[in-house]
Amino acid sequence: MAGSVGVGRAAPRSSPKRYAGTDPPLSLAGPTMADLQRTAELEKFLVEAGLYEGKEESAKREEVLSEIGQIVKEWVKQLTRKKGYSEQLVERANAVLFTFGSYRLGVHGPGADIDTLCVGPSYVNREEDFFVTLNGILAEKEEVTELQPVPEAHVPVLKFKFRGISIDLLYASLSLSVIPADFDISQGSVLCDVDEATVRSLNGCRVADQILRLVPNAENFRTTLKCLKYWAKRRGVYSNITGFLGGVNWALLVARVCQLYPNAVPSMLVSRFFRVFTQWQWPNPVMLCAIENDDLGFSIWDPRKNPRDRNHLMPIITPAYPCMNSSYNVSTSTLRVIMEQFQFGNKICQEIDLNKASWNALFEPFHFFEAYRKFLVVDIVADDDDDLRLWKGWVESRLRQLTLKIERDTKGILQCHPYPCEYSDPAIECAHCAFYMGLSRKEGLKKRGQQFDIRGTVDEFMREIGMYSLWKPGMDLAVTHVRREQVPSYVFEQGYKKPSPTMHANQQEQSDGDGTLSPDLEGQLKRKYDSDGDGLVELLKSVKRASVSPPGDETPPHHGTSVSKVICDSPVKLVSSALCSGAQTSPSHDDVTFEPTALTSSPHGSEDTSASGTSCAAVGAVVLADESSKLVNLTCDVEVDTVQTMEVHTTSECVAQKDGTKLEGIRSLASRNCAEFLEREVLAENMHLSGDEVI
Repeated sequence: MAGSVGVGRAAPRSSPKRYAGTDPPLSLAGPTMADLQRTAELEKFLVEAGLYEGKEESAKREEVLSEIGQIVKEWVKQLTRKKGYSEQLVERANAVLFTFGSYRLGVHGPGADIDTLCVGPSYVNREEDFFVTLNGILAEKEEVTELQPVPEAHVPVLKFKFRGISIDLLYASLSLSVIPADFDISQGSVLCDVDEATVRSLNGCRVADQILRLVPNAENFRTTLKCLKYWAKRRGVYSNITGFLGGVNWALLVARVCQLYPNAVPSMLVSRFFRVFTQWQWPNPVMLCAIENDDLGFSIWDPRKNPRDRNHLMPIITPAYPCMNSSYNVSTSTLRVIMEQFQFGNKICQEIDLNKASWNALFEPFHFFEAYRKFLVVDIVADDDDDLRLWKGWVESRLRQLTLKIERDTKGILQCHPYPCEYSDPAIECAHCAFYMGLSRKEGLKKRGQQFDIRGTVDEFMREIGMYSLWKPGMDLAVTHVRREQVPSYVFEQGYKKPSPTMHANQQEQSDGDGTLSPDLEGQLKRKYDSDGDGLVELLKSVKRASVSPPGDETPPHHGTSVSKVICDSPVKLVSSALCSGAQTSPSHDDVTFEPTALTSSPHGSEDTSASGTSCAAVGAVVLADESSKLVNLTCDVEVDTVQTMEVHTTSECVAQKDGTKLEGIRSLASRNCAEFLEREVLAENMHLSGDEVI
């Protein structure tokens, strides 16, 4: 019963003589003494990096899985009795818990979650029995915290923590009245008479088992995979949800390299990994075995028959039927970043092989905020941590769409690098976080004065975000633009010095403050700009809650005629700080004047439609220099542009406080009925910074 809770992991493959894969190995060479020495150094590095959990935590995981397994068995028995089945069937009723993902493959580290699958009988369904009844049972358990059902996900899942260990629990209802305790999930018959969601739920376990069968040496595979997953996280390319590669993608790539070099040890495999995939001709697919077609009616990855499959940029095919592309989320922009990071890894590994570098050099963190000069910031706020977890999960799942839309609407010239890390200001005690996206022009395309208007792109993204069915008052969102010098210090790693822009003494003094908005600036909106003469993205957005209204209820945007003059003196702050503390941005050397905008009603119908308590966020003009993102050999010697400011304005109800005391934060915004936060005003104006064509 491979993969079940009782086993947890597969035994190491002991026969290196059996070679698998779609092609013969590239080399059968074994390790030299130097390779063995480098492998020992690599393994020592991984241990010192804390990538292996202790015996106590491993034992705790086993106990937790056993307890969850008992809960689901009792749940099935209760439902069997409740549905009126015989006592004989109640006695035999059963559910089996399987593991998959990093835990199943044996590459999980301390604090990692456990991907689990509950397999139950045909009469226990997912919609009511799993997401309602079992969810209710878990909610009553003291051991269970942070319970979050996600029934609308591509693979429906219950997320929770059990005694502090994160669990992702899937459910599959099979066409059997009784699930035997020794059930073999790898057999093809388990896919008979099941729906697509069940197939996707089952395939996590089936793929993990197949990977372990297809690699020549499981222990070498595990060490190499653990190493490369850690590398990917350090270099910012580990995240399936934002368009990079997730756990199963990395596992499949590493498994393919293990097939190509079956006698290699981990240090060799890491080096060969980068050598192979820097030269890989995408979109040629990576496959561990030939694609199977069991004629059960499920769609398999086949670009000859499926037009959608032809658009996949980096196909990495799962080895279990129905074979699918596990990396369909990869976009043009994220593929570029992945390949640049592969080049970086290959360069360092070549130096390691020549004894010119150590393993530490390979795992140097990627300095994202030094690689770009312009950023989009997606700020997310909610009333409390539970709401933020739900709201953030939804927004994060849609960030990939924003990247794709920017690529589409700028014909691939404007490149967007979503960074798979979330940030929050530790000085602000409220539920908030932010995601950053680096912006750059496609390398080799230089056109002075070229202007990208992506306001409509952001409009479309905001409308999609507004379709969230579990939206609650207080769940707010803002998309803004900042320059490198406006990025707050708390996003930088400890010990890494943020580059400082040149500014006047009084501006520097103000920037060290808490960003509290002075009462005379309430309700005002200003945007500054400067030009480096190399290009411009015009993106100015006032965001209010009506932007998330359902079709038919959306308030039409107002164009450019409703803006007012304003001069501001407070320091620049990001919108996460601004929303929490009423911060505003400071002026630079140029002032742009606007008129006040009218505020309209909430899209959700149940809220007060008054303008009181409104919080709006402006997205300023994004000026792009003629530079590609510096993904390799980054330095701190960067050119600092004139500060471009971005502002957030709030009304006195959200801002004014007696005696200058600190604001309550984002919770006060929601509780004071900021009904207009997400309605977007399109503040349109044409800016010609050169005589060249503006698009």
